[in-house]
Amino acid sequence: MQTILIVDGYNMIGAWKELRPLKDTNFEEARNRLLELMAEFKAAMGWRVIVVFDAHLVPGVQQTYVQNGVEIIYTRKNETADEQIEKLTNELKGRKIQIYVATSDMTEQNVIFGQGALRKSARELEIDMQIVKSNIAQEVKVKHEEKPKSRIQLSKEVELAFEKMRRGLK
Repeated sequence: MQTILIVDGYNMIGAWKELRPLKDTNFEEARNRLLELMAEFKAAMGWRVIVVFDAHLVPGVQQTYVQNGVEIIYTRKNETADEQIEKLTNELKGRKIQIYVATSDMTEQNVIFGQGALRKSARELEIDMQIVKSNIAQEVKVKHEEKPKSRIQLSKEVELAFEKMRRGLK
């Protein structure tokens, strides 16, 4: 079964502790950080991740591109992220596909429920992201601890002998 996460980008930026302060000082940085986090989420979970941003801040035609494996959609002028998410949910639904929509917009949640998708509130996705980051940190720590000091496996005695030689001791 394929799992797809569709994220209302500006909704997450406005709701997440890490991103909320950035939106007032550097909106582009908040957007980029959300996309970095979603790339980590995608890598850890193996889900298809689509982040949708409203066009009111990026005028013109709809733009779609991929960055670090995350699909990013800027809606066309006069189209809201909610409308685009509804359209995507309808287009992508299928027998072996589970769609989650990350939004805290109650109206949007009701519409996507009607289309068979499940919702993740901004808070739920933020918690999921913290778990993913914690798991990644734990994996890195374990790998680092398991990593031998040398490329060649040495016994403790030989390792000590080399260390003494390195230090110029007898």
